[in-house]
Amino acid sequence: MPVENGGAADNATSKPKRVIMSKAAQLFAERGYGSVGISEVGDSAGFGKGALYYHIKSKEDLLYDIMTIYMRDLIQAASDIESSNQSAPGRVMELSRSFMSIMFSHRAEMTVCFREVHALQETKRRGVLRLHAEYQDVWARVLEEGAKAGELRALTKIELKALLGMYFYSFLWVRPDGAETLDSISEKFANIVLAAAA
Repeated sequence: MPVENGGAADNATSKPKRVIMSKAAQLFAERGYGSVGISEVGDSAGFGKGALYYHIKSKEDLLYDIMTIYMRDLIQAASDIESSNQSAPGRVMELSRSFMSIMFSHRAEMTVCFREVHALQETKRRGVLRLHAEYQDVWARVLEEGAKAGELRALTKIELKALLGMYFYSFLWVRPDGAETLDSISEKFANIVLAAAA
């Protein structure tokens, strides 16, 4: 189901819009969406008020755009992996690496995606939650195919939600400059999923 656009559709992925989104995500991740004023976003991104509002409609639309663009990035990457010819365990490994790759390179945006949904008005919040569900469904289908092929055990919805929560809340502690590498964390997470589905 398509998600209604809450922001400036024609500018959603322009270079200036991406700069604004990146700076806003950093501020929202560090201080919380409710504690950041739109003028602070403009100052951080190097845009005056007029230029800023050329690229965004409002602070809430900016938050919505950050969430939807990066959730769609996750879904597209996951869908590509789902359609590959790998075994189910192999696709779980790739799904894990895909998520962690985006988390490592866009930690602030991922923090906003999974922490600030409550700040959106109901219509936009439902749209973002549909994207969360769409991403979860890719994992569910891969695991179901693995169960049908005898490669994995079928997992319940509760089990899947618990395992994906491990990924979704990794923004709380993942550090790109930490001791653990992207590959190391993604492999360990995937092994937990595969152990649960063994």
